[in-house]
Amino acid sequence: MKKIKVAVIGAGHLGKIHSRIYSQCADANLTGICDIDEEKAKTHALNFNTAFLCNYKDLIGKVDAVSIATPTCTHFQIAKDFLNNNIHVMIEKPITTTLKDAEILIKLAKKKKKILQVGHVERFNPAIKIIQRLCKNPQFIECHRLSPFPKRSTDIGVVLDLMIHDIDIILSLIKFPLKSIHAVGVDVLSSYDDIANARLIFKNGTVCNLTASRISNDVMRKIRIFQKDSYISIDYAQQKIIFFRKNKVKITRKEIFVPKKEPLAEELRSFLKCIRNNKQPLVCGRDAKDALDIALTITKQIQKHHRKSNSPKKIILKSSF
Repeated sequence: MKKIKVAVIGAGHLGKIHSRIYSQCADANLTGICDIDEEKAKTHALNFNTAFLCNYKDLIGKVDAVSIATPTCTHFQIAKDFLNNNIHVMIEKPITTTLKDAEILIKLAKKKKKILQVGHVERFNPAIKIIQRLCKNPQFIECHRLSPFPKRSTDIGVVLDLMIHDIDIILSLIKFPLKSIHAVGVDVLSSYDDIANARLIFKNGTVCNLTASRISNDVMRKIRIFQKDSYISIDYAQQKIIFFRKNKVKITRKEIFVPKKEPLAEELRSFLKCIRNNKQPLVCGRDAKDALDIALTITKQIQKHHRKSNSPKKIILKSSF
């Protein structure tokens, strides 16, 4: 079996993990690691016994696929260049900074008949795969995604950085149109929203309450799903599920076994499989655009609140809502 030649663009925290996983995949040939920081690219390339580059365009014609793990503002142009040159693209979330750019990439991938997969990694969490079977008709969903202030992804706010994961999961669970969004948030340590809360109401009546923070002392990644006669609690990080169910007059508690797997490794292996079998990825460009649409709407509401408070943001993002 011919190995898929793949390169990683971006030698930061995520880029390093992408490189490590590809180097361990039997059907992948890690051809190179690219970063504008030559020393960083060189160091990671030496660790994984591959070439280093500073200009991603030097990879065109030398690889079959790339993983893009660079700042969000660079996603569009890099992905566009590779798709235009018939190279499959795996791009970290959010797909782009605007819906217009996301649509261009979606149409380009279709035109070129290339895989465009987006890194909403929680979809590959074994716990979420089990939840897809247990979640029948959710009435209320509560999500908490909290972390200490990061040293990366500070070019975007916490909604686009963290909350978008839960937005994507919710859209995968609820197959009804969105009715309304109400959001609040504040910037504390950066120029963007560092803590945010959003309430989504869908046309079938499902209510979702999402909280994301990157100024917490503790790390928390949990989702709680309430539906008729049952309650499901999922810990993303621990890959743990507790299922409560009403049985006549008794409430039973059951911990559901979740096989321990590395979600990002599952995601990249799936990307390679989609390339080899020419199949639609689990998280395609359209899914990523839908999640981005809601995330931008939430961000827009937060920005509007700040403008009313005489604290304008530096950028205004567009949404279709």
